[in-house]
Amino acid sequence: MHYGFAIDQQRCIGCHTCSVACKIENNLPDEMWWNRILTDGGAEMDIPAGEFPNSTIEYVPVNCQHCENPACAKVCPVGATYRDPETGIVRQDVEKCIGCRMCVAACPYTGVRSFNWEEPQFMLGMDLGDEDVPAHQKHTVEKCTMCYQRVAKGQEPACVGACPARARIWGDLDDPQSEVSQMIAARSKKQLLPEKGTNPSVYYLV
Repeated sequence: MHYGFAIDQQRCIGCHTCSVACKIENNLPDEMWWNRILTDGGAEMDIPAGEFPNSTIEYVPVNCQHCENPACAKVCPVGATYRDPETGIVRQDVEKCIGCRMCVAACPYTGVRSFNWEEPQFMLGMDLGDEDVPAHQKHTVEKCTMCYQRVAKGQEPACVGACPARARIWGDLDDPQSEVSQMIAARSKKQLLPEKGTNPSVYYLV
């Protein structure tokens, strides 16, 4: 089994709902986002390139790419970052993480990992999201887990169900009959930084 995402850039409206759903489900600390919506256009977020009426804009949701050949796992000295052989999800064991940040340096996808320099702070005085989410800890690296706690219970990642435009498709890439595999087979697609040889499990449908 090999879980992955297809992101339909023709449908993505840049609403950031997936980012918020991820933050709530995983009880992310203040100022931390595992899923970001980048703008391929002008110099700032949500600003198109060019001038009206010849302007263009494209939204690029970016989270951990859950690579088949993850550079992060190769450099982790304690095995805290690893690719789960049963699901293909690249996981981060916060109990093993020693905060060396070698994975951050090795990952070619800038910004998909965060480091807790201090004790995590939260806006609300109560935990949010799934009760099975590991506690956030000081001096550890964090990233998208593909909502492993949900996947283990037969559910889809929170970002997928929350997307109002249904721009995110998720499923087993090893199953040619799965919706995600069929979408990837039927559409023009691209991956981020394929030249790095990581073979990401996130496909962008263009």
